[in-house]
Amino acid sequence: MDAWPLITQLLPDLRAYARTLADTAQDAEDLVGDAIERTIRSDTYPRELASLRPWMFRTIRNLAFDELRKRRVRREYAAGLARLEGAGQTQGLSVEDSALVRRAFEGLNGREREILFLVDVMGFSYAEAASVLEVPKGTVMSRLSRARRAFIERVDPTRKGDKSVQGKQT
Repeated sequence: MDAWPLITQLLPDLRAYARTLADTAQDAEDLVGDAIERTIRSDTYPRELASLRPWMFRTIRNLAFDELRKRRVRREYAAGLARLEGAGQTQGLSVEDSALVRRAFEGLNGREREILFLVDVMGFSYAEAASVLEVPKGTVMSRLSRARRAFIERVDPTRKGDKSVQGKQT
């Protein structure tokens, strides 16, 4: 059975529900559109109106929460970058040096960037970072030490092999 006739019956309710979850009317329409697209593409959607209705409401709810999570992650990332750039500015870095720091950070491997971001940019404690990464606290400490050393070597190649990089104790 084609889903579209059932979906058209549900549209007013779907739109009303999406409006309660979304910030704007356009965001609500996007949620409904995405839910309809997922339903039409799915081979397993319910074929009866009574079952399809809650299924589509759950789809809209899940899409809305996914979007909220994405926004939160983007906001946290932007705040972390602002802190990183702000820290550079308080240390009197020029625009060129600030760009060098950013390039050095982006040039690290994924594991190094992740640990530096969590601890040095976002301010997570070792225990918090360990929880996020699902590794022991000691692993966080050793990864952080190596990542800081790699970062410093990228910023200042003359310090290659410098073991004096000290981390904060948390």
